[in-house]
Amino acid sequence: MTTPPRSDRRGSRNRPGSRGAAPGAGGPVGGAALWARAPGPAPGQEKQEFPLLLGEAGTVGKRACLSMESRASMAPAPRALPYYVAFSQLLGLTVVATTGAWLGLYRGGIAWESALQFNVHPLCMVIGLVFLQGDALLVYRVFRNEAKRTTKVLHGLLHVFAFIIALVGLVAVFDYHRKNGYADLYSLHSWCGILVFVLYFVQWLVGFSFFLFPGASFSLRSRYRPQHIFFGATIFLLSLGTALLGLKEALLFKLGTKYSTFEPEGVLANVLGLLLASFGVAVLYILTRGDWKRPPQAEEQALSMDFKTLTEGDSPSSQ
Repeated sequence: MTTPPRSDRRGSRNRPGSRGAAPGAGGPVGGAALWARAPGPAPGQEKQEFPLLLGEAGTVGKRACLSMESRASMAPAPRALPYYVAFSQLLGLTVVATTGAWLGLYRGGIAWESALQFNVHPLCMVIGLVFLQGDALLVYRVFRNEAKRTTKVLHGLLHVFAFIIALVGLVAVFDYHRKNGYADLYSLHSWCGILVFVLYFVQWLVGFSFFLFPGASFSLRSRYRPQHIFFGATIFLLSLGTALLGLKEALLFKLGTKYSTFEPEGVLANVLGLLLASFGVAVLYILTRGDWKRPPQAEEQALSMDFKTLTEGDSPSSQ
């Protein structure tokens, strides 16, 4: 009987189903031997490996999404937006300067411990509840590519400064009335002023609790955000209307029937009223342009995807 060549013997080891087949060759004996020799996973190991693999895949997908979204979020601002913002700021600064000129030229200036204490009131209210409040509303249109947290803090700080300045103006008029024996809160201007001041404080307090103070859920924020935006614009409009009422009241108290004779003070005050209305129109126009809203940033997109994964679908949206 002849002995097969060495090549045949070596090839027999690699044939499927032979005992000497290489591991993973696919033969029934080799496959059974492979699975028999392979050590099994430790108890609970499978349960740990699959979440890790899914987490790694999610991380890779999130990084890819961040890279794509970051390019979109860093898109330049709309071409006309900077010009409208600059125009609104020019109007706002002109309003403040015209108010100071009116008080300096026709009302004697400003002082706290004298009869000029009343003049602190209109100047502080125009700076706080008109100019600074309008700028606080524009923060989300101007700072489009900054972190959302930074924009929120700046928005809240501008409102704080506006509230403090308005509070000084409110104390000034009540203290002036008390010193001179005048009645308080009898006119439409005073009623609207107190209403605006209270609403402004409540709006800031609730906004801080929802958007800056940690603890509020994304679902609760998303439900309250439309109301916050609506009442912010409404309070701004009420502030402008109250300022116009106060300007008219001050002119009638001093000029009386001379107001109809085109007194220089009356003309300047009328110009101031038109500037106040123009500033309000410019701010509201910028706010109501849908294509000028702040685009969502990359981290906001990632947080939104994570939140949708963990909840029923509520996610944070950009303001």
